[in-house]
Amino acid sequence: MENSDDQNPNKNNPSSSSSFVIKIPSYEEVIQTSQSKTTARSLFNPSPQSFTQAFNSIKNTEFYSPPPPPPSSSSQFDPSTSRGNSASSPLPSAAASSSSTQIRNAILVSHRQKGNPLLKHIRNVKWDFSDIVCDYMLGKNSCALYLSLRYHLLHPDYLYYRIRELGKNFKLRVVLCHVDVEDVVKPLLEVTRTALLHECTLLCGWSLEECGRYLETIKVYENKPADLIQGQMDSDYLSRLSHALTSVRHVNKTDVVTLGSTFGSLSNIMDASMEDLARCPGIGERKVKCLYDTFHEPFKRSIPKHPSTAETSAQPFTPSEVKEDEKEIASSSKRDKKDSNPTVKSALSAAFAKYKQRVGTENNNQQEHENQNQ
Repeated sequence: MENSDDQNPNKNNPSSSSSFVIKIPSYEEVIQTSQSKTTARSLFNPSPQSFTQAFNSIKNTEFYSPPPPPPSSSSQFDPSTSRGNSASSPLPSAAASSSSTQIRNAILVSHRQKGNPLLKHIRNVKWDFSDIVCDYMLGKNSCALYLSLRYHLLHPDYLYYRIRELGKNFKLRVVLCHVDVEDVVKPLLEVTRTALLHECTLLCGWSLEECGRYLETIKVYENKPADLIQGQMDSDYLSRLSHALTSVRHVNKTDVVTLGSTFGSLSNIMDASMEDLARCPGIGERKVKCLYDTFHEPFKRSIPKHPSTAETSAQPFTPSEVKEDEKEIASSSKRDKKDSNPTVKSALSAAFAKYKQRVGTENNNQQEHENQNQ
């Protein structure tokens, strides 16, 4: 009996039987629960109903302002397309900048040079075809014209017309001449004359590889300074004095120090006599003679006037004619002594005298102008 009572405990307790009632949800509740689950799962694509329900209360606050009226149909645009355009707009600018840098670092070749075998030998620098006046544009201020001597023999006026087309647009105008003929004296002389008259630089190459190397080198050294080929000038006086005096034969740097300490300056060394130079220790007779001859040597060499030996041997002279010739030789020698060529010393003194006169006249003119203004 106890077991039966334990098995049926709910018979005597009605309240306990009501707690086990099964509640069946309605159709709307099932739909709402299913929508809430889907919205929780789909975080990246929320439904418009859940979004409006979540932010519907903002319209009743003071921070809400109504949206502006929609634009007209002509000014309507798709935001997706605008975003795409805005996203794609930096791409053309980047492409243009990259293309400009490539053009800046490349040799621009005229369309006239299509088929030229020289292009095969330009390997270390990029090149690209472009509509330009010159044959090869090697930089902003440098260009090159290609000329074959064989073509020049067929068309002698070609180089002149091509240089005239360039005008004054380039500071460095190179005429790259390919020497591809055996007899080069006459055509090369004509090309050199044309280049000099029109202020062009002439570069001659005896092969296409050499011509291509010239173009590559000019392009690579476009923005390099001229320090590699420019001589270095010393700033101190002793170095300059040594550079000037050691160019004289048999004079070394020790002799330069001795002369500088004895005379003090180059002008005093040039004014010194042979006896004064010989008193310096370490300077012998040979060095004294070389220095003195260098300082007093004329700029122009005097050509001696002697009668030709062929005429004297062919025709016999009478004693009167011999006396006349001797008089002419004596008079010519006197004339040469009077009209002797200027030495280094006399030329420098004359130049300094002219400079002093010029400076004095300028100072006098300035003083007169100031007095007139006062």
